[in-house]
Amino acid sequence: MKLVLFDIDGTLLRTDGAGRRAMERALLTVFGTTGSPEYRFDGKTDRQITREQMRAAGFTDATIDARMDDVFELYVAQLTRELDTNPAQAERLAGVPPLLERLRAHEGVTLGLLTGNIEPGARRKLAAVDIAWEQFRVNAFGSDHEERSALPAVAQQRATTLLGRSIDGSQLVIIGDTPADIHCGRSLGVRAIGVATGRFSTQELAQHDPYAVLDSLADTDAALDAILA
Repeated sequence: MKLVLFDIDGTLLRTDGAGRRAMERALLTVFGTTGSPEYRFDGKTDRQITREQMRAAGFTDATIDARMDDVFELYVAQLTRELDTNPAQAERLAGVPPLLERLRAHEGVTLGLLTGNIEPGARRKLAAVDIAWEQFRVNAFGSDHEERSALPAVAQQRATTLLGRSIDGSQLVIIGDTPADIHCGRSLGVRAIGVATGRFSTQELAQHDPYAVLDSLADTDAALDAILA
């Protein structure tokens, strides 16, 4: 039995910066600033992005907490507008459909998402590239916890509830394109697979000691070997 959890941005799809632009417009509207243009979103949750950017801009945690929901409401609206206005900017990455199909057909696999996106943002991005939401049965989102390191335990508990059996951390496989994906489940004994389809190269990901590193998900057999080994 394996619970296979995919990151979204840079792993399943790309949106050519639509998520960042939507978030920055939301932050500008709610706080009057977009935050630092040098700040890296990679591997962060949406809540973490909001807090770290606005802390750096001088806002207190109390103020940030009070305005967080307003940020996310505007963010989803802006993201929807971005993707509807220019649908070509959303790209499903090579190998994703056949890999998901093969995993769904495997009796011992439950598919899920583990992503820093809040749930409505995750839904909107997957819809933009025609990846069916319903196939992901156990999920953990940036709206569940601010720290990515807390998300594997959220997914583990939800899998236990859904499947009616205890799920050990060693039965989880996390696939993502950043060092944060590799490290987030380490305390639970989760297997992490890095995929170099985001900003980080195979060499950079390998430095974080994942179970495996793939150039992409285009080689279905190689990806399955790493996931199901």
